[in-house]
Amino acid sequence: MCDEFCQNQFTMKINCIVIDPNAIQRINTISKINSNNFLRFTHEFGSCTSALSYLKENITDLIFLEIDSPDLNGFEFLDLIKTNLKKMPKVIITSKNIGHAFRSFRYDVVDFLAKPLNDSLFEGAIKKVVKTSTQYSRDLELDAQHIFVKSNLKKRKVYTKDIKWIEALGDYVKLITNSGSYVILSTMKAFENELPSNKFLRIHKSYIVNLKKVERYNSKFVEIENTQIPLSRNKKTILSKALEVIS
Repeated sequence: MCDEFCQNQFTMKINCIVIDPNAIQRINTISKINSNNFLRFTHEFGSCTSALSYLKENITDLIFLEIDSPDLNGFEFLDLIKTNLKKMPKVIITSKNIGHAFRSFRYDVVDFLAKPLNDSLFEGAIKKVVKTSTQYSRDLELDAQHIFVKSNLKKRKVYTKDIKWIEALGDYVKLITNSGSYVILSTMKAFENELPSNKFLRIHKSYIVNLKKVERYNSKFVEIENTQIPLSRNKKTILSKALEVIS
């Protein structure tokens, strides 16, 4: 099974289908899927053509694909789904013909597993899928992070990924975002506490920057979209370390 990292970071089931013209080999693959805590078997197909019809109507996360299919071979199938599906599933290729391995990876598949399937290699391939899915889920979560701000008597939802920087204006702060700027009644300290600390840094008593937006910096300034933002002398080292972590 996947290691402790996977267990701690991933709880969703990965929906799988199996495409293989050999019924006995389909049963073998399905058995391994059903023995894995992270996978959910949903459907099996004896040909790529029948699977193609299914995928046009149903979303799946992972395909176990035998390349040598009698009607439509696996590579032709991958070309078709890449251009016809809104979301490309992850693919693990299974085949007795190891000569397909090199070409398989040109299709950006997760892994190539030679038949008969080895338990250890199977689990290793699933680990790759789980870790990739975990990162994708994290990215979606980060993209969805937001705060509500009150400006001009209206509350607005602002996604933190869209914030470029914040600057102090007396009893107010000015929030500069991708879509415009807002003046908000708040102290810098109070506003700083609303932001994810691993994504934003106060680089000056009057400025907080989104670390992802920083394009370059020197000992005096941080530059975001051709705007120079003052950098306190004692913040340069902290900024350098923060940018290393976030890149």
